[in-house]
Amino acid sequence: MALGKVASPRDVMPQPAVMPLASAPVGGTPKRILDILLVVLSIPFLLPLVIGVAVMLKLTDPGPLLYGHRRIGFRGREFRCWKFRTMVVNGDEVLAQHFRDNPADEATWKLKRKLVNDPRVTPLGAILRKLSLDELPQLLNVLSGEMSLVGPRPVVNAELDYYGASGKYYLATRPGLTGLWQISGRSDTTYAERVRLDRFYVTNWSLLRDMRIIALTVPAILMSRGAH
Repeated sequence: MALGKVASPRDVMPQPAVMPLASAPVGGTPKRILDILLVVLSIPFLLPLVIGVAVMLKLTDPGPLLYGHRRIGFRGREFRCWKFRTMVVNGDEVLAQHFRDNPADEATWKLKRKLVNDPRVTPLGAILRKLSLDELPQLLNVLSGEMSLVGPRPVVNAELDYYGASGKYYLATRPGLTGLWQISGRSDTTYAERVRLDRFYVTNWSLLRDMRIIALTVPAILMSRGAH
């Protein structure tokens, strides 16, 4: 199947019903070598950008620079997924109050785990999230082997319930900095479509597909498709 057609749910639904428990993440050594090679080669180009973002954050917000959220990785292992902090420090309290005032948004959150206008996000944070610059620290997760450059986006434990029987596909690979969901509309898609895309990726993995997804990520970010 051509990569450009994967966004259609009918293209990705027919999948094997059973997948054996993997002893190594999907892609194995070749995928890991590609991750390390591309991250190391990108450091000279990304370092000035990382420093610039860090300086802007410190000038506009006195809080912590980074935020590490517990996510689920390969075979259910928990890890701290790093991001530039784009939300207010008391984000949980702000979100809870927002849901009390806006019950419809709580229903949207339960369905997509995303809000179009998240009340926790700072003005600078909104820009960083739209351009996906808040995720640059996850390159540290890639280098440590907790994540890969390409794969399903990392989820919290509660989100695995949304995957249902497809959870075994998510747990068979390292979460990714980018993936099919990122180049197929992100928040403009439903969570069910996200699960189908993740399942398709795992069952149809190839090194060439990873390279294509990485190449398509750049225009997807520049056009901010589905970025909330």
